[in-house]
Amino acid sequence: MNIYSYHLVKVSFFTGIKNLFFPFKAKGLLYSEVMANMRLGSPIFSVSRLIVTEIAVFAQWEDEKALNDFLGNTPFGKQFSKGWFVKLRLVRQWGSISGLVVQDLSNESEIDDSPVVAITIAKMRLLQIPRFIKWGRPVEKLVRDHSGITLASASIRFPNTVSTFSIWKTTKEMTDMVRGHSNTPKPKRHVDAMKERDRKDFHYEFTTLRFMILSESGQWNGNDNYTKSK
Repeated sequence: MNIYSYHLVKVSFFTGIKNLFFPFKAKGLLYSEVMANMRLGSPIFSVSRLIVTEIAVFAQWEDEKALNDFLGNTPFGKQFSKGWFVKLRLVRQWGSISGLVVQDLSNESEIDDSPVVAITIAKMRLLQIPRFIKWGRPVEKLVRDHSGITLASASIRFPNTVSTFSIWKTTKEMTDMVRGHSNTPKPKRHVDAMKERDRKDFHYEFTTLRFMILSESGQWNGNDNYTKSK
């Protein structure tokens, strides 16, 4: 069965640039996105909007052995094994993205009161980026400040790939946010952005992925326990 992983790691500026323009290859790797990390909701023109020295990687693997071999036996994998990462099993997908081929998910199930990971990946229409920023930044702040979140970030790879990553305490808290039922100020920000996307799409490819968490390793910003219910 395919396994997925998401990694956050701090690297040198040179390593960050190199991997953004020359993504890694590995035996058993089916799909990957290597991106520069961003702070959700940060000002558009700020150093926290594009952090080349913080790399985010989303990857699909043939199986867990392929991922473990990469982490333990390759130079790039060993570097990433020193960062923070989660191993994931896909349970839901909406939309599609080129290169990501998903196995049958009809038998997958979720538990409403368990932690869950949500990842979005979008290939932007370049002329729609200003509209996307206008509607997207309020949603970033909604997710960033939500009480149901334990970790949330965004990432980018030029010229037009953007992604979000979030760990939620429970599936219900995540779905309530999506539907505008959160007990937060302006809870309809996500709903409003989706209506605007339906009116005129920001992307030419887009997928939302929901994962069950298999394991968590390493530390990120001094924390090593993002995936436990709190």
